[in-house]
Amino acid sequence: PKAEAPAPAKSSGGAVTPKTIKELREATGAGMMDCKKALLETDGDQEAAAEFLRKKGLAKADKKASRVAAEGKIAIANSGNRAVMVEVNCETDFVAKDGSFLEFCDKVASAAVDVAGDNVEELMAKEAGGETLEATRQAMVAKIGENIQVRRMASRGGEGSTVGAYVHMNRMGVLVELEGGTEQLCMDVAMHIAAMNPPYATADDVPAEVLEKEK
Repeated sequence: PKAEAPAPAKSSGGAVTPKTIKELREATGAGMMDCKKALLETDGDQEAAAEFLRKKGLAKADKKASRVAAEGKIAIANSGNRAVMVEVNCETDFVAKDGSFLEFCDKVASAAVDVAGDNVEELMAKEAGGETLEATRQAMVAKIGENIQVRRMASRGGEGSTVGAYVHMNRMGVLVELEGGTEQLCMDVAMHIAAMNPPYATADDVPAEVLEKEK
């Protein structure tokens, strides 16, 4: 009689090994010890472990939300005659220079181009890369271990206008919108504003009492 083919070897899917820990880490970006704990908690199930880490990340993000985040980056994005600027904060200068943090800042700015106004909650509900920016932020908090917040956004420009921007040392950002002119002129004006920090944009903006005081 014809010999039967041997049955396939059973998978050791429930085992927690250096290989499965590495696979989970590469998939989620979480630390080695967190990945090991997640796999142990879920009997080696990769999908369940990833969900365990996601929920743990949400909890971490909530706990860190009250911590001061005074470092970070101001990111700019352009679309046609419109420019948008976003401020993304973290806790330390070290994280402010981290590649994944900088990539997140650029992703937020790119998404902000499609948001009318300056509503940060609306911005964070936008999807980028298959998930909302808020979900990405929470995952960043879990991965990096610092409070990360998109603090504010601003935009200028529209049909028939010229807009330019300048960011000084990632700490001060200026958007300038002109009727006519060039983008370079806008940038020159923005640099001047960053240096001088004028309280008013035009002479008509200056209150009468201020004019009287300066005479």
